[in-house]
Amino acid sequence: MINGLGTGGSERSLAELLPALRDGGVEPVIACLFHRHEGVHEALAARGFDVRVLPGPGWATRARALRRLVRATGPDLVHTAIFESDVLGRWAARRTSVPVLTSLVNTSYGPARRADPHVRAWRLQAVRAVDGWTARHLTTHFHAVTEAVKEAAVDALHVRADRVTVIERGRDPERLGRTTPERRARVRATLGLGDDDEVVLNVGRQEYQKAQRDLLDAFAFVAARRARAVLLIAGREGNASPELARQHARSPAADRIRFLGHRDDVPDLLAAADVFAFPSLYEGTGGAAIEAMAMGLPIVTSDIDAMREVVEEGRNALLVPPHAPRPLAEAIAALLDDPARRLAFGASSRAIFEARFTLARSARAMVELYGRVSG
Repeated sequence: MINGLGTGGSERSLAELLPALRDGGVEPVIACLFHRHEGVHEALAARGFDVRVLPGPGWATRARALRRLVRATGPDLVHTAIFESDVLGRWAARRTSVPVLTSLVNTSYGPARRADPHVRAWRLQAVRAVDGWTARHLTTHFHAVTEAVKEAAVDALHVRADRVTVIERGRDPERLGRTTPERRARVRATLGLGDDDEVVLNVGRQEYQKAQRDLLDAFAFVAARRARAVLLIAGREGNASPELARQHARSPAADRIRFLGHRDDVPDLLAAADVFAFPSLYEGTGGAAIEAMAMGLPIVTSDIDAMREVVEEGRNALLVPPHAPRPLAEAIAALLDDPARRLAFGASSRAIFEARFTLARSARAMVELYGRVSG
């Protein structure tokens, strides 16, 4: 049995993995840097997990608290995810015999990230330097969610490839449920939508990375051709929110675009949709797209390394260049124009999900990796 200490705030996919890890013999203590109301803190605590929010203010206070927690719990393994948690977790375990496993979940230092107007180049360079040094010197092993993420980490952090194990993320099909005509009709009714509306759904926080700006431009083209098309965007506000609000206000299709904010019923929204649009500029694995595949949706996504690993072009997805609203619009319209193709793509999405992206499959691989890293 492994006693694990996890850090990483409210990172949702790791949180979904925790019950399956516990079933596999892992006894986790979860250390969160912040308590975010849109996160999963309460849900995990309600399920009996030991969740600790590190006290502030400031990183130094949290770092000392985390180090005390590591010493008090004596874990077999410290598992970290996301930069701040990675650095604090690695520091807390230093000069102990506790191995550190870091999950690499994004391509954080590539050209697309550097192009983000909200990212300062000097700060990103400093973050990369700290991340790289602590990765090389204070981390035992790495878990990457895709080969693309592994390659990016080897290049940016200068860690050896043999120290990185790729395990794809999974989702729980029982939690998501299945799309049925009854579920589709019920959810659409709650949204004020009819059966003949053509629903394009995007799920993602409102950040430059998710490229919802391109999706709004693309949808203006789609709406001009299709009177029943509706765009739903679900996800919490972020750095891009003010710009998106201004763009929405001046869009010729503004009355058919809805920002739904943070939602706890994303599986229901997926059940109500016809097409899942995911125009991200960079991704680690595209967890929202995996959920859409589980719900049997056809996908339109950016032609980026990570998404080429997750979807299969021409089988369940259409790939378009990043930052290209017109090709994005044409791909969405092509699927809306062809119900038979949408149905075939949706069936393939579900088949790919069942073969590669179930939570049970991911959890088994993670438990095995925990055992190898912890010795």
